[in-house]
Amino acid sequence: MFLGHFAVALAAKKAAPKVSFGTMILSTSFIDLLWPLFLILGLEHVRVVPGITVVTPLDFYDYPLTHSLLATMGWSLLVGGGYWLLKKNRRGAVIVGLGVLSHWILDFIVHRPDLPLVPGSDVRVGLGLWNSLAGTLAFEALLFSGGVLLYTRATTSSNRTGTISLWSLVVFLIIVYLANLFGPPPPDTSALGYVGLSMWLLVAWGYWIDRNRSATEASLP
Repeated sequence: MFLGHFAVALAAKKAAPKVSFGTMILSTSFIDLLWPLFLILGLEHVRVVPGITVVTPLDFYDYPLTHSLLATMGWSLLVGGGYWLLKKNRRGAVIVGLGVLSHWILDFIVHRPDLPLVPGSDVRVGLGLWNSLAGTLAFEALLFSGGVLLYTRATTSSNRTGTISLWSLVVFLIIVYLANLFGPPPPDTSALGYVGLSMWLLVAWGYWIDRNRSATEASLP
């Protein structure tokens, strides 16, 4: 899952207009932002197994600290609670916390049964949508288009930058997604962690967008 997580971040603007898009990208991608660091530190592991699913050749055989259900619930409480401490916005804190949890739920739909329920458990779950390329493309396209639609209805551009920054991100995410789908598999996993850290730039991109767009009156509570 890639575009789907950004779809949730976009759609959340309708539910919580005061929460920045950058914060929601941080929220919905939080465990994927942690995962590269944990790979680099040797706390979690992945391997390349071409053909393990139709969509991705990555075998996520060891990532309980970021992608187990129990850990994700803990990260959800931590991130949502942190937002409340900083902003004192109860509604926003709930949405931010749920954004973290939404990542696991969407991963559950697409992953093969490799998501642990709790760290150390041999019980792993996943519905395996990644075994269908057409199904995956349709699902993510539907989510992403819906998220973009909701965000554009909940916000209006304050200047030309607000338009350019948003639509350039939309195009960039689609290009990255298709490149990952149809490009060659990584030769090894050694660089995945360092490349993955670049996702933090997308968080900054989200803040840039939101600084140049404002919530519409219809979206305000």
